[in-house]
Amino acid sequence: MNKKLFRSCVTPVAAVALGLIIGAILIASQGSSPITAYQAMLVGGLRDSDALLRTFQKATPLIFGGLAVAFAFKAGLFNIGGQGQLLIGAVFAAGVGFGLDGLPMVIHLPLALIAGGLAAAIWGGIAGALKATSGAHEVIVTIMLNFVAGNLTDWLSSSPWKDNSGDRIIARTPPIEPSAEIPTWGALPVGFLLAILVAIICWFVLERTTFGFQVKSVGFNKDAARYSGIRIGVITASTMAISGMLAGFGGAVESLGVDGRFEAGVNVGLGFEGITIALLARANPIGVIPAGLLVGLMQAGASRMQFKADVAPEIIDVIQALILFFVAAPTILRWILRFQNQTDEDLKLGVGWGNK
Repeated sequence: MNKKLFRSCVTPVAAVALGLIIGAILIASQGSSPITAYQAMLVGGLRDSDALLRTFQKATPLIFGGLAVAFAFKAGLFNIGGQGQLLIGAVFAAGVGFGLDGLPMVIHLPLALIAGGLAAAIWGGIAGALKATSGAHEVIVTIMLNFVAGNLTDWLSSSPWKDNSGDRIIARTPPIEPSAEIPTWGALPVGFLLAILVAIICWFVLERTTFGFQVKSVGFNKDAARYSGIRIGVITASTMAISGMLAGFGGAVESLGVDGRFEAGVNVGLGFEGITIALLARANPIGVIPAGLLVGLMQAGASRMQFKADVAPEIIDVIQALILFFVAAPTILRWILRFQNQTDEDLKLGVGWGNK
């Protein structure tokens, strides 16, 4: 194995292992068996085609969210607005999904996906444009936009786009047309395949194109990039727009391939979990795929773990938090595991803070 690749894998693998070990201690402290709990989690996420389908469905928006955060990281930007961008993508994809009828699937489905992605790109681009023109930090702006997106999508699904059939209490859109539904092939949702394809495209753009080189140059050193003629503002705004689009695709796939509509409150937290995925993948678009699958498996098997081992389902959230902690604090991880000669470059989360 390539030495650099091996070193880049050490931290996330060790973080996952330590998170599971501490999780096992917490499970044992509740009087339950960690072995039984983890076996139940694996069975719940891998046992049969239905379990695999749940795992892939859980992993799909996580992969898109992880790609959104990872792409922004490459330009030294911290997109913490994935939740709002995912909601915007989900509601606008659903709007096109139920609002147009009589179209063939080959037109309707791509149109709904593109609508969700473009709407979220505009939403993410707002933060990028403000960063480029006024220096407003993307973390603050995207946090505020999360609240705006939440209220906007709640209003859309409870007023102009509300489903008035059946229970009128729930804020949700009408069901999408069959021509806008993302199909499932056995245990494999097409949305998951789309997520893998987008991850490969992101890697290619970042590693094999001039634009990707410019994005990474801005992330490494803004002053050097500016001196070399790179337009920092354009790269910043476009990177945040692309990041928002990626998160929006995650929401669109949820509406078109899982829920069959947009319902307020269903997708809460998915956008924030993209941060965990991106950090676990060390901001590598290809690494986002196994990271998303791991967390998706944990979430898919959480309910069975609760039933079989009698543990609180929130233990999965605790394990994820522990993994995130160890990945984001590699110095502590090295001290625990005695990585004395680790030389790979740490993922810098604070790049660009306060800088214009």
